[in-house]
Amino acid sequence: MSIQEIKRQFEETQNALEERENAAGELEELIARYREDERAGVRALAGRAQKRLDALEAERSRMWEMKRFEREYAAAGLVCGIDEAGRGPLAGPVVAGAVILPPKEILYLNDSKKLSAKRREELYEVILREAVAVGVGYASPERIDEINILQATYEAMREAIGKLPGAPGVLLNDAVTIPGVSIRQVPIIKGDAKSASIAAASIVAKVTRDRLMEKYDSLFPQYGFAAHKGYGAAAHIEALKKYGPCPIHRRSFIGHFV
Repeated sequence: MSIQEIKRQFEETQNALEERENAAGELEELIARYREDERAGVRALAGRAQKRLDALEAERSRMWEMKRFEREYAAAGLVCGIDEAGRGPLAGPVVAGAVILPPKEILYLNDSKKLSAKRREELYEVILREAVAVGVGYASPERIDEINILQATYEAMREAIGKLPGAPGVLLNDAVTIPGVSIRQVPIIKGDAKSASIAAASIVAKVTRDRLMEKYDSLFPQYGFAAHKGYGAAAHIEALKKYGPCPIHRRSFIGHFV
């Protein structure tokens, strides 16, 4: 076979790695067949494929560890991860996500802050498509000012849980215990980096909130919400001082600036 034909074989098999269970075995066979090929270009293809296979195996091992809490509490029923996005910004809502993951493997889940925007968007679509259930809750800037950010976050989390089609058996929370919830809760410090379910919830909350802030940017373009998502970036603070607050600013957060 020509190098181009062999390259096409490697590419097609590697592209299927996360789609078909037997693709890894097929790639191992290709690597074994061509790693000693007399053509340097073919050996290079085999070497790159081996690195891709090793990286995939490492990611699957990482995700196995990320699901240890899900395995530990599986006997309690459906396990739901809970997390929020937007506790710190000067503007916009706080958003909470609740996700029950499927038995099917979803790779690359992690704390949403550790992922690129592109990866978050990709995983968001996978989670919505594959998850057993997803719930999203919100607390508006007005509500945050009224009851404080912590209580508003709890309110958004309760709303997210309430939007699930059925009650889970246990909640895995990122470091908090949500008041007013009768379901068993397991708070996990830095849970979005330790639990696949919490990581998935953090991605859903983050992408949902980022998309909202991009819509607000079209309504209030002078603040640059699409770029900083309402956080206290220098450009945001400068605009706040110049134009004053808009309807989505948290009055209880901006006293130092206006």
